[in-house]
Parts: sequence; C-alpha cells; structure tokens
Amino acid sequence: MANLRAIRKRIGSVKSTQQITKAMKMVSAAKLKRAQDAIVAARPYAGKMREVVQAVAGRAGQDAHPLLSSRERKRVALLVVTSDRGLCGGFNSNLLRAANRFLRENGGGAEEIVLFGVGRKARDFFRRRQVPMRKEYLNVLGTLSYGHAEQVANDLIGGFLEEEFDEVIIAFNEFRSAISQVVRMEKLFPVAFEQAGESAAADGIDYLYEPSQKEILATLLPKYVEAQIFRVLLESVAGEHGARMTAMDSATNNAVEMISRLTLQMNRARQAAITKELMEIIGGAEALKG
Repeated sequence: MANLRAIRKRIGSVKSTQQITKAMKMVSAAKLKRAQDAIVAARPYAGKMREVVQAVAGRAGQDAHPLLSSRERKRVALLVVTSDRGLCGGFNSNLLRAANRFLRENGGGAEEIVLFGVGRKARDFFRRRQVPMRKEYLNVLGTLSYGHAEQVANDLIGGFLEEEFDEVIIAFNEFRSAISQVVRMEKLFPVAFEQAGESAAADGIDYLYEPSQKEILATLLPKYVEAQIFRVLLESVAGEHGARMTAMDSATNNAVEMISRLTLQMNRARQAAITKELMEIIGGAEALKG
C-alpha cells in the first residue's frame, strides 16, 4: 500500500504542475497577441526609417557623420537580447549558444568583443563563464517602452563615437510565429550604410536640403538606431511569449500523458493489492477447514 500511496501523491503533484503550465500557456497566449500586433506595426516604420536614412546618407557620404564612417575592426560591441525569465523552451539557449560561438570565433584573435546584455539569462550565462559584460539591462522585455531603446542606443552610440569599439552587432530572436523564432545577428552600424552610395548614384537624382545634410543626419541617425533597437526588443518580446506558450502547451500535454500512465499504474497496483488480500482470506479459510 505504500507504493499505492506514493503513486497517488505523484498524480496529485503532476496535476498541480499541469494547472500551472496550463495557466502560464493562457497568459502567454494573451500577451502574445498584443506583442505580435506591436511588432507587426513597428516593422514598416523601422524599414521606412532605414530607407530614408540610407537615401540621405548615400548622397552625403561617409564623412557626413561619424556613425557612417567605417574604420578598422579592432573592437566589436555585441548586444545579446534575452529574457529575464525561463520556461520558454529553446528561446534563450539557442541564442546564447550562437552568441558564445561568436565570442569563441571572433574574440580569440586580434579583435576584442565588448559585451552588452539585455535580460537576466544573458547576464547569468556569461557570469557563469566568467565573461565580463560592459553593461546589463534587466527587466526590460517585461516592461518594454521606447525609453529602454533610447537608453541602449545612447550607450552604444556613445561608445562608438568615443572609439571604444568599431562596430555594433545585435544578437536576438526574430519572431516568425508562435512556434518559430529565428536567431539573428545583425550589424547595426556602420555597416548598414556602406551600400547606400551605390543606390544613390544609380538613380542620378539629388535634392536640396534645409537644413544641411549633416544637420539632418545628426538628427536622423540616432533616431534610426533607436528605432532599430526598439524593433529588435519588440521581436524578442513576441518571440519570448510565443516560445513560452509553445513550451507550456507541450508541458501540459506531457502532464496529461503522465497522469494517464500513473493512473493505469495505480489501478494495477490497487488490483494487485486486492488480489493479494483475497488470496490471504481464501488461504486463511482453507487453513481453518483443514
């Protein structure tokens, strides 16, 4: 009977876990709808912002603003965007493996990697591996606002202008659907503008600018960086909720299967106990007859 009690206790524990995973799935599904609407609305703005900035930058040239100028790549800033909480499948692990692989492949030679991290998962991952991090941004995705993107953009732009690093790369999960998030590593600046001059020369059209091109770029480029970082953060928010919803749905289904197996095992154990008791009663009755 001790085994039977243990099985019943295990079934109760699994049922409690099932209720939690089911609730988490429903919460993530509700948040996913809002996050998906936000990223769908932000993508066209970020894309058009890129087109406008590249059009102006292509005609102004690399000397028009420091963010457009390419220099020898000696130090690279890597911004890794993860979540603060777990229980979201491979959302964080796949991204962190890619970021760690990038560090191994690029940080061992002449180049130096300056690491920035969004989310507790990135901080904990690199802290365990004793990899120094320049700056951490915690509790961002859970309470995301445009101000978070401004803060990150200001830190990256400031470091680039002070020549603390020569290139900025963002590692994040691009949201495709609730069951699909793709790890992406994008160069934010200055590489994004290297091809702008060719497209500008091809159309043969120029414009009059008021104020000057340099003044326009001085205003547009920081806004461009903020918009791109905000888009990346929105992609990560939607991807996190999608991954968590999928993971909790899988966990709930696994709990149902486990409860079925344990119930069958409990019934067999109960039947075995009943059969044993009957055999003992029959054996005792036969002994009294004899």
